Amino acid sequence: MSNLVKEFNDYRQVMNEKLLNDDNKVIKRIFNLDTNAYMEGALNVKTKELLGLVASAVLRCDDCVKYHLETCYKEGITKAEMMEAMSIATLVGGTIVIPHLRRAYEFWEALEENK
Repeated sequence: MSNLVKEFNDYRQVMNEKLLNDDNKVIKRIFNLDTNAYMEGALNVKTKELLGLVASAVLRCDDCVKYHLETCYKEGITKAEMMEAMSIATLVGGTIVIPHLRRAYEFWEALEENK
């Protein structure tokens, strides 16, 4: 697995465990709400993940972008579909999103290396 992907996932797992073990009811409910929001519903999982990716890019949250990129990749979203979604994010968010677009592209390449 690419170091970029592994480092992100390892850090995320360790910190999520620490946060959830702290036993804060509000934090646990937010995590649960987030998990449930991206489950199959009126919109399919792929669509929801692409929406999450676009929103995360516009909000310039690199951790969130990486999370959604990996889930998109696992759901079978193509590079062309991901790039089209990121082009919308860049259009909506403006040129300030471009550094996040670069990092997203780099992370996608790392995901592809792990085939």
